[in-house]
Amino acid sequence: HQVDMLIEDGKTPAYWINRNAPSGYLLERILWGSGGNHYQKRTVTGDKIRYVDWVLPGVLSFNMMMGCLFGVGYVIVRYRKNGFLKRLKATPLTALEFLMAQMTSRLILMMLISSTVYIGCDFILDFNMQGSYLLLFFTALLGAVCMISLGLLVAAKIASEELAGGLLNLITWPMMILSGVWFSLEGTHPFVQYAAQLLPLTHLVDSARAIMLEGAGLTDIAPHLLILSLMSMSFLLIGAKIFRWE
Repeated sequence: HQVDMLIEDGKTPAYWINRNAPSGYLLERILWGSGGNHYQKRTVTGDKIRYVDWVLPGVLSFNMMMGCLFGVGYVIVRYRKNGFLKRLKATPLTALEFLMAQMTSRLILMMLISSTVYIGCDFILDFNMQGSYLLLFFTALLGAVCMISLGLLVAAKIASEELAGGLLNLITWPMMILSGVWFSLEGTHPFVQYAAQLLPLTHLVDSARAIMLEGAGLTDIAPHLLILSLMSMSFLLIGAKIFRWE
């Protein structure tokens, strides 16, 4: 997410230098020493982005993911283990209605918690916010729906809390590493970047980061929101299809 120097070779060779980067001065001297005196120097303007500003959208998204997956996953498995779901089977309640109710209750709780954490972090760190708060809230809402749907899918048939915990950890670890929460994936192998696009947390982090740091609008993050919507519907429908009451 930080560029020290950008060089353009063309009819008018030029280079852009990042004065805020510690190695920017050294790179400029290396360019001059290697015969690059004819390159035209151009000034880069813009606000400096702190690492805390860059990493905070990922941390908040990761916190939401953990709360959604483990919160709803363990509850469903515990209901099944205690026989509560078996009693609900005798009612007219369908699996989809039950999962939607669980999603709604967890969604309200997660949005309240995430909003509180966001306000607290903003008060302490005074981080950068360039975009719309309403769009950021909608993005977080859609991301939470996707994560809850994934948690419901995992818990749809499992009756053991130990197995549920293992599967949830198996899901969260790749997302924690490959979704760009702590570091950028630029420069990694193309396969890693492609695999990251298959993870819902990647689209949530990229959307939130684009809104907060770049002031992105709805059309800019529409592909990410569309993917999150499709994932949410797929997880929920598959979970309702394979859901086991007993």
